[in-house]
Amino acid sequence: VKRVNPSVFLAAATSAGKDLAPRLAIHLDTAVASECTRLELENGKLVATRPAYAGKVLLRVRVNSSPSIATLRPNVFTAKEVVPGKKPTIEQIEFNRPNSRMVVKEFVTQGAKKLDLTEASVIVSGGRGMGGPQNYKILEELAEVMGGVVGASRASVDAGWRPHSDQVGQTGRTVSPTLYIAAGISGAIQHRVGMSNSKVIVAINKDPEAPIFGFADYGIVGDVFEVVPALTREMKAFYGKT
Repeated sequence: VKRVNPSVFLAAATSAGKDLAPRLAIHLDTAVASECTRLELENGKLVATRPAYAGKVLLRVRVNSSPSIATLRPNVFTAKEVVPGKKPTIEQIEFNRPNSRMVVKEFVTQGAKKLDLTEASVIVSGGRGMGGPQNYKILEELAEVMGGVVGASRASVDAGWRPHSDQVGQTGRTVSPTLYIAAGISGAIQHRVGMSNSKVIVAINKDPEAPIFGFADYGIVGDVFEVVPALTREMKAFYGKT
């Protein structure tokens, strides 16, 4: 980094990236903006948007020191189309890694093999409004018909209704599917941070004042136990499934 002297250093907000960025900031005597969901340049300075106070608010912070360091939450940016004739410069850097006191013995995959939330093009998520773990069956049926997976809000995961691997939001997964259906989810900022980059958001909630209707593309005010089964029937008819 000292040899190249970049103005901005970016890393993914993964376990490795979140470990590297603050260490690098200490060595370079600079600042780091972590878990960013948006980056901008204003007057040559990096301005980052990131969640704070357990995801209850979004802050815009300006990094005045140089180089600016930021970690980005996975899936917050959509891939741009390749511009013909333009190629990025990729440089392979060799370095001598000192002997580590930690050795990776084995990689263990999570549970049953199913489509990962971050890879799904359709996600059907449920929140407190589902009433209990047994009621997620109707979401699973809709997701199966549409070739998607089931997600969950933090409230439903904290209640023990769904596993943490299904959680979408600030303390869960960040997703950007083509279609995101939120059933019985109020739309707290913690959840919005994890799914706001979805191409199309459909909200189903019996409360017409639910915050999620403020940023959903389509809103259905109604009982999830009536709306979701009706959607499943329509989707089965559309796809020719019985």
